[in-house]
Amino acid sequence: MKYLLVLAVVLLGIYFWRQARREEMQAKPPPRKAVPPPQAMVRCAHCGTHLPVADAVSGAGGALYCSDAHRKADRT
Repeated sequence: MKYLLVLAVVLLGIYFWRQARREEMQAKPPPRKAVPPPQAMVRCAHCGTHLPVADAVSGAGGALYCSDAHRKADRT
């Protein structure tokens, strides 16, 4: 009889602990990752490759290039 009482107390403890964990998990939504806004894409004036405007190299006359080598090659 004594062991049944101990078992019942342990099971009740586990039950209440799991209920508290379940409520805790439901109360906190998972953190959302911040999605960066889409970037404007431009076309290289030399080879036609599309790249983000932040990565583009500007040249003479406002032309945009994918690399400094293409900017120099298009200038000659």
